Amino acid sequence: MNNDPALDVANEHAHGHLHHAPYAEQGRVETEYSKGTTYENSNIPSQDSHDQNLHRRHGPNDPEASAQFADAEKGIPSPDRSDEDPRFHRISNGYLQYRVFFHLLIWLLFTGLWLAITLRLLFFYAPITIITKPMHYAWNNTAVRLVSFVPENMKLPGGALIVVSVILIGGFSSPESQDNTRDNRAISLFGLAVTIFSMWATSRDRKAVKWHTVIVGMFVQFIIALFVLRSGAGYDIFSFVSELARDLLGFADQGTAFLTAATVPKLGWFLVTVLPAVIFFVALVQLLYYWGTLQWFIQKFAVFFFWSMRVSGAEAVVAAASPFIGQGESAMLIKPFVAHLTQAELHQVMCSGFATIAGSVLVAYIVIGVNGQALISSCVMSIPASLAISKLRYPETEETLTTGRCVIPDDDEHRAANSLHAFANGAWLGLKIAGMILSTLLCIIAFLGLANGLLTWWGRYLNINDPPLTVELIVGYICYPIAFLLGVPRNGDLLKVAQLLGTKLIANEFVAYTALQTDPAYADLSPRSRLIATYALCGFANIGSLGTQIGVLSQIAPSRSGDVSRLAVSALIAGALSTLTSASIAGLLVTDQAAYFTPSAASS
Repeated sequence: MNNDPALDVANEHAHGHLHHAPYAEQGRVETEYSKGTTYENSNIPSQDSHDQNLHRRHGPNDPEASAQFADAEKGIPSPDRSDEDPRFHRISNGYLQYRVFFHLLIWLLFTGLWLAITLRLLFFYAPITIITKPMHYAWNNTAVRLVSFVPENMKLPGGALIVVSVILIGGFSSPESQDNTRDNRAISLFGLAVTIFSMWATSRDRKAVKWHTVIVGMFVQFIIALFVLRSGAGYDIFSFVSELARDLLGFADQGTAFLTAATVPKLGWFLVTVLPAVIFFVALVQLLYYWGTLQWFIQKFAVFFFWSMRVSGAEAVVAAASPFIGQGESAMLIKPFVAHLTQAELHQVMCSGFATIAGSVLVAYIVIGVNGQALISSCVMSIPASLAISKLRYPETEETLTTGRCVIPDDDEHRAANSLHAFANGAWLGLKIAGMILSTLLCIIAFLGLANGLLTWWGRYLNINDPPLTVELIVGYICYPIAFLLGVPRNGDLLKVAQLLGTKLIANEFVAYTALQTDPAYADLSPRSRLIATYALCGFANIGSLGTQIGVLSQIAPSRSGDVSRLAVSALIAGALSTLTSASIAGLLVTDQAAYFTPSAASS
């Protein structure tokens, strides 16, 4: 006999619903459920008293557990400090407990100059969704809905047509000025087309090219250049950033004066003006990295390119970080993933390093008088350019590990103990970088002098005297077509710009920029030629950096050293062409190029 109360005849009644108690006909519904017929273990484990996740979600039931699993965000330290990060010491806990007052103080001090700081502090207390949700709503109900009406097979051709139209209108709508004629702009545009076609023609797999990445990359690069070179707001913003960089680096002179004499920084020597600024800047960058400010900024850049260009998370992080912390350091940000990168991702990581310059050397170029606006805008333009050119030259054909996520892993191995430790480590790293710059320049310039001496002697034997046979002359003629395709005026500047390009390739960009600023042979370059040369030289694509890239990546992932060596030359060429596309776009868009080399825009 079944003792289940739900099946008992006494609990049934006359209307259409079964298995109610007798009270149901009187309006009282007391449902009887089956008991004891089945037994299954729950898939949800019972709560354990030591389960920290459950404590954090629901809160402990007793005061002792509450104290044990206190929320560190509220400033209450945990008694167990065995696994605690060294940074969370007494000062850190004090900051966490009273951070609202610290943030209010920072806001009162800097809100007039730094709106970004205000927003960042605001989002500590208000969810960022108050901004992103309206943006997503507007985007999904405008652009997404509009694109949904376009047939799938017409989206890429339509996007390409829009980008080409924007480039044509933006490049040729402005009036001519000085040597910035429409003929020269047309040559710059033709050079850009030749670069893209050459990368496609030599692509490893032309059928696998993701044209969305290429089209969006070129579009973003052009929009950045349009904002900087054609709008007053863009010019003012980048000019403001450039002036801030100059003022910041000027504080290094105080340290130099303390170590030597007050008159030494005024001598203008490379040794006492550029290198101290490099050391100070690297130390400051390491401090920002310890605080997490630099990672936060890089993460925002990376998420944008990750979302808009449909690249993997590792590629987006390295591309966004390269202009700020350099080719070797940017690869360190994805150290856990390097051993698992695909061939195309390795190619892209190296291409990003070759396509731009690091902040540590950028400040050195600003100190010697290279235009800061052009340098900074070129670095930013090279981010989408390197992604587009690399994916055109070496498209992705494998499944990537970081598809769909964009993260910067913590580097516990090299984490500093506190801010002072981070700043001291940065100073030591800056000293090593400055020493590397010093020794590299000394050896390269001396070696070029030796090579020029031998070539000049041989040239006299062959009756090549005017001009004398030198390395610069040889590489100048080799790079002559490149200078022409960049849109350099055909007024005698072509060979000079070509020589600078060749010098950058066989030596490095430091030697080329130094020659551009100090060599009398380049003093009469036209403003357009000088601006194009400034953009074209702004990259690490040279033979020396080839060894640096191979060494760093092989050290991070020894198992991939063979792949790195095989891909390095291709990545070097792609990185160099990425930088040249920025120069072509600058030649296409610039109108008042003389303004970039007035005393206000260059160092005195």
